[in-house]
Amino acid sequence: MIRLQQLLVRLAPLLFLVGVALIVGACVPGTATPGASGNASPSFSQAPLAPAQLTGNPMDLLAWLFTPIFQALFIVLVVLDTATKVIWSEGNIAIAIILLTVILKVATTPITKKQLVSSRQTQLLQPEIKDIQRKYKGDRVKQQAATQEFYKQRGINPAGGCLPALLTMGLLIPMYSVISQGLTNYDITPMLVVFGIDLAEPLGIVCAPAPIFNAAGQVTNPCLNPIAFGINWSYPEPTTTGLAILGFGISILAIISSGIQFVASRQMLAPIDPRMKDDPNIKVQRQMAYFLPLISILYGGMLPAGLFLYWIFSSIIQVGQQFLVMGFGGTFPLFGWYPEFARNHTPRYHVTLPEPK
Repeated sequence: MIRLQQLLVRLAPLLFLVGVALIVGACVPGTATPGASGNASPSFSQAPLAPAQLTGNPMDLLAWLFTPIFQALFIVLVVLDTATKVIWSEGNIAIAIILLTVILKVATTPITKKQLVSSRQTQLLQPEIKDIQRKYKGDRVKQQAATQEFYKQRGINPAGGCLPALLTMGLLIPMYSVISQGLTNYDITPMLVVFGIDLAEPLGIVCAPAPIFNAAGQVTNPCLNPIAFGINWSYPEPTTTGLAILGFGISILAIISSGIQFVASRQMLAPIDPRMKDDPNIKVQRQMAYFLPLISILYGGMLPAGLFLYWIFSSIIQVGQQFLVMGFGGTFPLFGWYPEFARNHTPRYHVTLPEPK
């Protein structure tokens, strides 16, 4: 199970890109049927945003499976955007994304707590696991059998620290589709029909009858207003700000997101234990804590600004949740700095090891 966690950490960037590719293929708006004139079906950007229909096509099946998640997130986002019209006459999609983020993090708190407790318990057992590995050095079969038996006696499932995290992280991909597709479409009303009930009218949603495109092929009359605080949250931030270095788009939001993820990653590490200082797995984990957050900066020129807004506030809440269970974790020493307030800190929900069975 420890190997599984390490593998997932190393493959996280690739899994994210593959997941995004699948969701883009699955959750794009449905195409319309050719008209009487015999013209070809309109492209995705020209078609209304509609739930996928179940057909014999494998990609249609994938789209159909993801539609309930996409539709649920999208409808909540539309409701929140409509609620912001109390203060902003045209709504404020940025505030709506932040509120949706808070709702999702609160809803997944039980899963998050289970993950954090399991991760901390696994960390506390690592010195003893290390002793088992030394005892059966050179015999991998006995190592694995003894390790599994040890976890069983303690009543701990090492996978509990990574599988719930994958479920929570999985929300990032549908959110990408909600922001990139839902905020750029000229007609979202088909996606607001649930079990035959049309939510567009009570929400006051009125969309244009046809899309209008600019020279770049972008829809200029999306049904939802994607602009708030001077930023178009449906497109990559460099599209709005024009920031670039050597032709590569620079996203300030991505840099902020990377910094917060760095703090969260360091916090999830176990405090330095002299008994584990030579463990290669610990070294790899600490290297990944520095490396993985930097990937956000590379994504900044490609992913919608709204996704980074979600990521930033999701990471901020995550740091708070981790602090309650993990405390400062392995945040310090940071570049040689170890403040007094972080030494011997006891978290609010202190995790202890269960007695052996």
